[in-house]
Amino acid sequence: MASVDGTIVILGTGGTIAGTAASAADNLGYTSAQLGVQQLVAAVPPLAAWPIEAEQVAQVDSKDMTHAIWRELAARVDAHLKRPEVAGVVITHGTDTLEETAYFLHRVVASAKPVVLTAAMRPATSLQADGPQNLLDAVTVAREPGARGVLVALAGRVLAGHEARKVHSFRVDAFASGDAGPLALLQEGQVRQFRPWPEAAGAGIGALPDDDGAWPWVEVVTSHAGARGAGIDALVGAGVQGFVVAGTGNGTVHSELEAALQRAARAGVAVWRASRCASGGVVGAGPSKWPAFGGLTPAQARIEVMLRLLIAMV
Repeated sequence: MASVDGTIVILGTGGTIAGTAASAADNLGYTSAQLGVQQLVAAVPPLAAWPIEAEQVAQVDSKDMTHAIWRELAARVDAHLKRPEVAGVVITHGTDTLEETAYFLHRVVASAKPVVLTAAMRPATSLQADGPQNLLDAVTVAREPGARGVLVALAGRVLAGHEARKVHSFRVDAFASGDAGPLALLQEGQVRQFRPWPEAAGAGIGALPDDDGAWPWVEVVTSHAGARGAGIDALVGAGVQGFVVAGTGNGTVHSELEAALQRAARAGVAVWRASRCASGGVVGAGPSKWPAFGGLTPAQARIEVMLRLLIAMV
């Protein structure tokens, strides 16, 4: 199938894909976010055949991602997607919080054009760097006719942004989409699609604060053997506005932790459930009656609670 015409804008945010190490044999002892997005594009010669623009939005190890960077990234994505000559946007990102950024953009970007996040598990200096192929694949997906919504292109797979989650700590095929499976595969530059592209679900960026301190404070807490509630009480006293509890199994919560969360809920703090399991999510209502977000990871659920609190504040 022929590719769409139009410019693809590549936004850089840092991460391992832009990382370097002293030795080409070192895939772990590297420093993230060392190369600019222009350098990443230059390292993929096939991209020179297509109309490409590159812009550096941030330069961070994604473990240090902030709400302020999210706000700026969403604003730049929104601005470029509104340009008629732009066919889609690609974002280079670190893998540690990619599932969070992908879900965030899924919830706030209001466009039918594709937004494709990509990353790498090995630094750019590696003997087997995966970043260049992932970047080429991401641009290929962004140029695919009919592609839309927030997507993730990694290790030859295309995932829906709101379904993607990191499931391995160091392998190159570190991402999956739970029970849903991939939307498509990339095979020698061709997109083999299995499921429909996700519908645009973004509500727009108007309600997003400009600085980190103005965002609602929502924490993820984990239920486990021997859990205690003192930490919950301390966070409530410090002003936390919401909790997502990563429950065991189907979102179950230790009785000590549940009692503390019940106190928090009575104090007006939002409490939602997720599962700490890698797949499956939460099905049905638990004994606590706290709502759940189905298959969202705890980190993604935190974003959903935060955005709902933001909307309530507007």
